[in-house]
Amino acid sequence: MAEKITVPTLGESVTEATVSKWLKSKGEKVTVDEPLVELETDKVNVEVPSPISGILGSISVKEGETVNVGSLLGVVDSSLTNSEKKVKEVNDYNPPEKVKEKSIPKIFDEKKSKKIKITEDKKLEEPKLILQEEEPLILDQVHKENEPQKIDRQISPAARKIASETKVDLSNIKGTGKNGVILKEDIMSLMGSNPAPSERKIKYGPEERVKMTRLRLTIAKRLKEAQENAAMLTTFNEVDMSKVMSMRSQHKDEFQNKYGVKLGFMSFFVKACVIGLKNYPAINAEIQGEEIVYKNYYNISIAVGTDRGLVVPVLRETDEMSFADIEKNIGNLGQKARDGKITIDDLQGGTFTITNGGIYGSMLSTPILNPPQSAVLGMHNIIQRPLIVNGNVEARPVMYLALSYDHRIIDGKEAVSFLKIVKESLEQPQRLFLNI
Repeated sequence: MAEKITVPTLGESVTEATVSKWLKSKGEKVTVDEPLVELETDKVNVEVPSPISGILGSISVKEGETVNVGSLLGVVDSSLTNSEKKVKEVNDYNPPEKVKEKSIPKIFDEKKSKKIKITEDKKLEEPKLILQEEEPLILDQVHKENEPQKIDRQISPAARKIASETKVDLSNIKGTGKNGVILKEDIMSLMGSNPAPSERKIKYGPEERVKMTRLRLTIAKRLKEAQENAAMLTTFNEVDMSKVMSMRSQHKDEFQNKYGVKLGFMSFFVKACVIGLKNYPAINAEIQGEEIVYKNYYNISIAVGTDRGLVVPVLRETDEMSFADIEKNIGNLGQKARDGKITIDDLQGGTFTITNGGIYGSMLSTPILNPPQSAVLGMHNIIQRPLIVNGNVEARPVMYLALSYDHRIIDGKEAVSFLKIVKESLEQPQRLFLNI
């Protein structure tokens, strides 16, 4: 019996996919629910399992081709393979009683006696000529003659320090010091030599062309649409993170012991943004045709960088979450994204986005909108900077914040005021617990 493999329903608004990789080859044995092929959609990768156990009989679509929902991918045949049939026939075979009782013992005894005689003759004819006396002597001599001599190279302290910092391979450097000691000057002289080409250039040549993945194509399309359709503007502010960092440092161990999750900065930012969104509903709204849709729920999209590109899973109903709930859900979504197990449902329904370029060392940036949302908050790295505190200059841990927004429905006053609320909530974190 043969069973067709078809493209499953991939979620809302997703009608086609690209065959990314066949996990099984034609003629290979498969079991029920075992992944057969990986499909790449605009948002996530999906594995299509085998509907039955059997043999992958045919493959209808090659890797890299685009298919629609419901299209035929291949066929799984549940019938036995030829080898399985042969094994079954052998196992089911019952020889006649006469053969069992008379023929088999007689033939077996004759063959067995002959084999024993030949084996014994061989053992007698192959004495100690090579194996026991001569060969060990020869091997021992060869080993001693050809064994490489270990040479301890002496390196000056200054040269050793430079080599450690620059990761220079000292094995190819000829020392000019007394008795061949490698000096600092020997390493510094390498700076005048021509550098070797990069490993990537050696491997792939001067140029390489790689087809864009469906995810990357979709990201490019959506970002371009955001620039073309929205009147995008960015406003900035800075946040003194001293009190948040102090609170986190003071309670992180107790928090982790009680809730089983680390206390990060993201939960503080999510809570601060929810307060700002409640005060300025336009920032949580979107444009649909000639209407503005104000959303009275707060689904925060968290941008996560993966090997395949940027994905933005959604943290739902954040206004009803505790700090522990936020940290747990962020951790789970981030892990799913990095493992390639994120689903389409995880990516839909966001009303506002937070992206953290600071984890990569970004000091300042202008984040781009995540359509159809109207605003996105960019976090950056925390660096000690001079601030005027009570008339005195103090070094404080400062983070720059950037809010990009759609000027069609969000005025500058609303954007600046929203960012001010986020700043005040982080500089006075007790406000987060008072909902003010």
